[in-house]
Amino acid sequence: MMSRSARISRLTRQITQLRVDRNFILTCSYNTDVRHSIPNQSDAKTLGFSGNQFDNQAQSALAKNYIGGECKPQVGENVSRKDKISFLVSTLLDVKDSKEAVYGALDAWVAWERNFPIGPLKQVLLKLEKEQQWHRIVQVIKWMLSKGQGNTMGTYEQLIKALDMDHRAKEAHEFWNKKIGYDLHSVPWRLCSLMISVYYRNHMLEDLVKLFKGLEAFDRKPPDKSVVQKVADTYELLGFFDEKDRLLEKYKDLFTERRIGSPKRLRGPRSQREGKQAQES
Repeated sequence: MMSRSARISRLTRQITQLRVDRNFILTCSYNTDVRHSIPNQSDAKTLGFSGNQFDNQAQSALAKNYIGGECKPQVGENVSRKDKISFLVSTLLDVKDSKEAVYGALDAWVAWERNFPIGPLKQVLLKLEKEQQWHRIVQVIKWMLSKGQGNTMGTYEQLIKALDMDHRAKEAHEFWNKKIGYDLHSVPWRLCSLMISVYYRNHMLEDLVKLFKGLEAFDRKPPDKSVVQKVADTYELLGFFDEKDRLLEKYKDLFTERRIGSPKRLRGPRSQREGKQAQES
């Protein structure tokens, strides 16, 4: 297992490399602080550290400037939250497309924070979503979860959507079963509707039917007709016509809407449609 000082040294190299490679300067004071906060062996001698003491003091030396025996504020305190978010978004867009590179950039970005920056990271995810960087969103959320952070239904929804948009529906299905699908009694309908849509778009029909029947087992009524119609279409594709008719009859109130004071039927069971066609002929 990598020692604490080795991890700090690794983060130090990553931060320095990112700054050199990207040639991106947030503010002059920020880069100056980062540069002076990473001690070298000559600094250790000036401060009176031995070789072993230098290794043992690596973490505290990264967080503070020991110049003239005085302790300066932590690096990054003079950088606005907006600039920190912009810096990370730009870094994630430019960094090499590998798990190690992305995780390393994220580790380096949070190294200066006293508390895990869940709020700024949510802003980063929103910005990446606007850029349709679905693959990066998956990587960022998985990194968050690996740190024990972001275990909320909102984060799960973002991950499932990103996996679907990144053409990884099977992985979204596996994540659903592992983290969410075991407790359908309390899962928000918004998230259930998203997963039904994922199954529908990716022709995972049996999984869609299983999910919907699981929700029905808890007597949970669909919030709108779009969910019911996807399930009805799935029954038809699978050849379960009786199931389709039963479903449409059960939730027929969702297929009516008020227009000028009278209800209008949008779509109905097969038997009603066939009867209407016979009358017209």
